[in-house]
Amino acid sequence: MSIDRENNSLNAKVIYDLTSFTHLDYPNHLSCIVWFSGCNMRCDYCYNKDIVFAKDGKYSYNDILDFLKTRVNLLEAVVLSGGEASSYDLVPFCQKIKQLGFKIKLDTNGTNFLHIKELIDLNLLDYVALDYKAPEAKFTQITHSNKFDEFSKTLDLLINSNVEFEARTTVHADLLSSDDINEIIIDLKNRGYKNSYFIQEFLETEKNIGDLKRAKNKLDKSSLRSDLEVIFR
Repeated sequence: MSIDRENNSLNAKVIYDLTSFTHLDYPNHLSCIVWFSGCNMRCDYCYNKDIVFAKDGKYSYNDILDFLKTRVNLLEAVVLSGGEASSYDLVPFCQKIKQLGFKIKLDTNGTNFLHIKELIDLNLLDYVALDYKAPEAKFTQITHSNKFDEFSKTLDLLINSNVEFEARTTVHADLLSSDDINEIIIDLKNRGYKNSYFIQEFLETEKNIGDLKRAKNKLDKSSLRSDLEVIFR
């Protein structure tokens, strides 16, 4: 997906919503979450359906910056999430956030490789949570996109960078099995990933993109490989 350079004005209303406080989303940091509208994937289990399909937002970059000015010395960091935040030109926004003294965490599916590289090269990211959606053979089925190669480049970029990051997978056990998760673990290990690997279990809500219900199958946690530390959320 090409980066939306047309909406890089700080007055562009591309932000769907704001969570003003969280102590869960950025490890060991009090943060807020900026939710960007739109996404280049359509993962069946995604419960942020309204955000994914939104074409615009409630807030502009400047609206968020005005809020952040009132949170200096109260919050430590800003989490950029969505949707897919990296679909937008984040450089001007991130530079302004940094000028206010906040750290920045990016939640991403990793499919906008060049833009994520740009953000890293400019030292604008302090932490990245990278969604490893599925093994390559199931990637299109899970995400309804053909972006595995872009994701793969971003994964290698992060492994070879100095940016702190985590790899994580959301699991609906009717879509991904323990064999699939083991394939991901092997791939991460072979690429040189040394951090913990996080598994987020499917959150059943009233609405998700694929109208999924609770899984009929169960993930066999006992059969998962021990090459990496696996943490369930």
